[in-house]
Amino acid sequence: MSAAAEGVSRAEYCVIACAEAWRGDGEVLASPMGLIPSIGARLARRTFSPELLLTDGEAMLVTDDGTIEGWLPYRRHLTMVTGGRRHVMMGASQIDRYGNQNISCIGDWARPARQLLGVRGAPVNTLNNPVSYWIPRHSARVFVPRVDMVCGVGYDRAAAAGPSATRFHRIPRVVSNLGVFDFATEDRSMRLAALHPGVDVEEVRAATGFPLVVPEQVPYTREPTGAELRLIREELDPRGGRDREVPA
Repeated sequence: MSAAAEGVSRAEYCVIACAEAWRGDGEVLASPMGLIPSIGARLARRTFSPELLLTDGEAMLVTDDGTIEGWLPYRRHLTMVTGGRRHVMMGASQIDRYGNQNISCIGDWARPARQLLGVRGAPVNTLNNPVSYWIPRHSARVFVPRVDMVCGVGYDRAAAAGPSATRFHRIPRVVSNLGVFDFATEDRSMRLAALHPGVDVEEVRAATGFPLVVPEQVPYTREPTGAELRLIREELDPRGGRDREVPA
């Protein structure tokens, strides 16, 4: 087990892991959903991915501090959304070993035990853009053998639907409060790609409801640089909301 560097919180490692999702994407629209993914996208824009495009959630392109820098008309937004030029980071109430995601209901969809957000734009997002996921509380209730309803499309279902579904379909990573996961396996099942410092493999396995692919050597989420920590703490999240989402 690797201990966290002195003074770096688990939430800050999660910010770094989320930011890394956009590394190398170039000029694409970053669409983070949630506080820590939003901090991560803004951090990436400020540091290693300056070409990233951020929006105010409506029609304006903005800098990492919210300053308006351009206009994104709806027709142009749709072109990006349907052409693989957006990278979304969504949440997941359930996710399975092939990346199928559920945010709609728990239980039988005809008579659900719990109604959630609904399908929303998850199918379109996953078939038309790269989509990563952020899960702040890793547990076997979230990482399940089979989702109760498919909202975001995973690798197995995209492959079964054929080339029209796989053209832009990609799930670069899943970030949780325990580690980072990807689908870099022969059958596109979920793999443990990195552990956050302070977490071990058995802790992850115990909190996952299906068998994970685990390499012989699992790296740790990289350490933030001093400059990145300053940006996170002083400019991007000075009120410390990240530590309320993922307690130390």
